[in-house]
Amino acid sequence: MTLLISPEYAEVQGLRTLGMRWGTHVRSRSVAPIRVGIINIMPRAEIYELSLLRPLERAPQAVAPVWIRLRDHRYGSSDAAHLEAHYVRFEDAVRDPLDGLILTGAPIEQLEYEQVTYWQELVSILEFAREHIAGTLGLCWGGMALAKLLGIEKRSFPEKLFGVYSNRNLSPGRGFLADSDDTFYCAHSRHSGICDDDLEQAADRGNVQLLSHGALTGYSVFASADGRFLMHLGHPEYDAERLLVEWRRDSSLGRTDVRPPYNFDPRAPANLWRAHGTTLFTRWLANLRLSEVVRDCSSGARLSSAGSSSVLRSASAAGPMDVPDMRSRSVSDGYVPACEMARQTSGGSDSIRINLK
Repeated sequence: MTLLISPEYAEVQGLRTLGMRWGTHVRSRSVAPIRVGIINIMPRAEIYELSLLRPLERAPQAVAPVWIRLRDHRYGSSDAAHLEAHYVRFEDAVRDPLDGLILTGAPIEQLEYEQVTYWQELVSILEFAREHIAGTLGLCWGGMALAKLLGIEKRSFPEKLFGVYSNRNLSPGRGFLADSDDTFYCAHSRHSGICDDDLEQAADRGNVQLLSHGALTGYSVFASADGRFLMHLGHPEYDAERLLVEWRRDSSLGRTDVRPPYNFDPRAPANLWRAHGTTLFTRWLANLRLSEVVRDCSSGARLSSAGSSSVLRSASAAGPMDVPDMRSRSVSDGYVPACEMARQTSGGSDSIRINLK
């Protein structure tokens, strides 16, 4: 369809040169655009924006992205003038109700949540979103943050999980991965994750739906039981160039905890996960549209009990998921599942700490 953005923003990002579809309004008054708030906490935020605009632009619905900045985040590597011109505070973003919310990753996964300067602000936003926004999508660390609010902790890895990994779709034809292949690839770039045992226990308690699993990544995609939170621990929004840039950065720093990217050739970078990213974002957006959101214009974003119920219906219409037991796994090429390495390594001296910028 198209992105609904200002001409000034389109000019800054060169969207016309990139061949991306955008406009300032929709022609049909009967179909409102999907308004998606984006909490972008990636380094050099203005460059990363295109990573999200591409899959949003491929959706069949018109999407109006709303860039959100946090009060307690410094955005040290980002263009201050760009943030001032094109980002808003969360309380301003929800003056017109948001249909969805995206929380990006950030290079802070080795920090404890309480060490992150903007954690409490983020918790307040996500708690509001759980009640008043039809769906929230968390990517990489953003997915871990959503899981934390569900009572599921992350673990640090002694080596970075980095490269392109295959995952088995545990709910083909249903739910958020209905349109994804039975086996799909996705980029991963993280120093932390959530171990299978912890997620399986959460699933047994009825807290989450487990949607995909890989021998080396563990469970990568999962959702809260009510479908409001969708967590993807990979980077379905990345392009191949982004993975290449991260490899060049890490290798130039001489990091001993980062192997060459798995299943990804820096000499001939190829995107094997574009279809997965497109279908994931499209299905998530469609789920927002299907949710019967009842808005109270006089008091801001609100969901009635009917709207809340529709989210539950759309997320669980196919009934309970029969999730295969993934505890027996085979690995090759000397690679060990990331959480297995975490168990074999005592924390302390092997953990690399980074300063929050």
